[in-house]
Amino acid sequence: MLVAMTVHLKKLSVGSTSLASLRESQEAKLANGMDLIHLTRNTPRRGQEVLDGGSIFWVIKGVMCARQSISDLRPMQRADGSPACGIVLAPELIAVEPLRVRIFQGWRYLEVRDAPLDIVVDTETGEVMPAELAAELRELGLL
Repeated sequence: MLVAMTVHLKKLSVGSTSLASLRESQEAKLANGMDLIHLTRNTPRRGQEVLDGGSIFWVIKGVMCARQSISDLRPMQRADGSPACGIVLAPELIAVEPLRVRIFQGWRYLEVRDAPLDIVVDTETGEVMPAELAAELRELGLL
């Protein structure tokens, strides 16, 4: 029996100038009743692993800065009729610890061990938790 192991995707957020601009563009789609679907030419061969809790990690200006859970991979078509894959995204855009990466085309697999951690926000104040405190809470199993 083959057990799926989670794998993520990393992708350049073409057209985004910042995390705020990516957030604004996605909020506009949601406000117009649209699903968040990123259309890509190739379907991930490791699709089962992606759907086993995977996220898409967005790279903006050479920095991996946010992630979104992937809820589905849909066969679709481009406007010219050619086949495509629709990566269906959850609406929540989660900031991650910034990680500089080399620029690449398309998307790439990202192993769980190589993925940056979520930035922890204090739910009462809305402020980013200091990195040392977040690391200590993770080590204690509280995050």
